[in-house]
Amino acid sequence: MKKSFVVAIAAAGGLLLGASYVSAQMISPEMAMIKDGMFSKSLTGAAGDPAKGKKTFANRKLGNCLACHANQDMADQPFHGEVGPPLDGVADRYEEAELRAILINSKAVLGDDTIMPSFYRLENGVRTLKKFKGKTILNAEQVEDVLAYLKTLK
Repeated sequence: MKKSFVVAIAAAGGLLLGASYVSAQMISPEMAMIKDGMFSKSLTGAAGDPAKGKKTFANRKLGNCLACHANQDMADQPFHGEVGPPLDGVADRYEEAELRAILINSKAVLGDDTIMPSFYRLENGVRTLKKFKGKTILNAEQVEDVLAYLKTLK
């Protein structure tokens, strides 16, 4: 089969499934293996959008990052959590590959006992809501967008 035909079929399949982003370079959750606390390659083959990432970060039904982390960049948002470390300056403390690995599979980086969810993993442990069983919390594009936003927090 010609490559362009395969890409067209994949794109059509993504549209049928309601995917907002389809790429021949997309890395599936099963293939996103963390090595030495790092994951260097973009899940989508492209850089994320920090503006979209900020919205996902703040969204209580998506990233819900503020439930556990304080973030001065979002001082206008109520109810910053104190369970996780403040994210001010996180881009200076971690490399991009480390931040991506934490977002993809926090358990592989921070340990199985961390309360932080793994946003791009099909299994998240005993605290997983039923609606997320066998599904990722964020899609690949959203992970890359949140990562792009986190990289602005210096």
